[in-house]
Amino acid sequence: MHVALLGATGAVGRTMLQVLSERKLKIDRLTLLASPRSAGRSIDWGGRSWECRVAAPGVFRDVDFALFSAGADRSKEWGPVAAEEGAIVVDNSSAWRMDPQVPLVVPEVNAAAAQDRPRGIIANPNCSTIQMVVALEAIRQAAGLARVVASSYQSVSGAGETGRDALRAEVGGGAAEGSPFARPIAGNVIPQIGDFDEEGWTGEERKMINETRKILSLPDLPVAATCVRVPVDVGHSVQVMAETERELSVDEARAALAAFPGVIVADGAAGYPTPRETAGRDEVFVGRIRKDPYLPRTLHLWVVADNLRKGAATNAVQIVEELAGA
Repeated sequence: MHVALLGATGAVGRTMLQVLSERKLKIDRLTLLASPRSAGRSIDWGGRSWECRVAAPGVFRDVDFALFSAGADRSKEWGPVAAEEGAIVVDNSSAWRMDPQVPLVVPEVNAAAAQDRPRGIIANPNCSTIQMVVALEAIRQAAGLARVVASSYQSVSGAGETGRDALRAEVGGGAAEGSPFARPIAGNVIPQIGDFDEEGWTGEERKMINETRKILSLPDLPVAATCVRVPVDVGHSVQVMAETERELSVDEARAALAAFPGVIVADGAAGYPTPRETAGRDEVFVGRIRKDPYLPRTLHLWVVADNLRKGAATNAVQIVEELAGA
């Protein structure tokens, strides 16, 4: 199998390479693509050294799968080119997620959607959306969904290496040159990820709302989200309030989640997941499962996952595995 990776030297790109080395895909050829400043750089993978190149017409010929993690602008530029040259594109950016001709896929939830790809492109959802919909699908299958309200606590690595660098600089007492955050992040929480729209919602919040509906094939599902950046290196946490269509007890919810692929229930009086324990893992962890004391048919969940792995790289590789029959 020939795999190309656009954005090979970024945080998610490097994680994709790590995940590819851990999984069962039989890759015999790798094309690594990066920015001009990284061209010529060698990366060791699979027992040999691979040289980074700059994307150019023709580079995707004979490529089976092209994994993209270089930002929306690069994806818009090169996604159609790669598809035209015969590759199946799995794009990690926001460029194609809401395109009606591009499936938005979380394999545990809607793997079959990846088979219908008129543009030759499959979109990888937003990191916080991925972990939330994995938990929500388990609840939906058990009792339906009537409404979702989420509050996310998202790590600085969700903003790439510049986000991680900003936190390190501030913790060390220095200035965070080129910080992607609207306010200082060390010792702080910032209720803004992305730009505000005219109604006061941020870009990240709109992503969680719209992508959740698309992935679950519930276009009219009421969804609201508040997305917050927190001074954590890796790992996103989401507090989810889910109103179900039918009554579902805590024990039934716990059983449904525990039986669902890719979910680990860490629940109980002294048990709950945090980013520190779940970093480096591919599963979605769910804890603090509670019934709302006032609202009928309403559950509260605490959902945690590694945003670089399940929230990005691992989900993309799982899509390739589904299509390759690995």
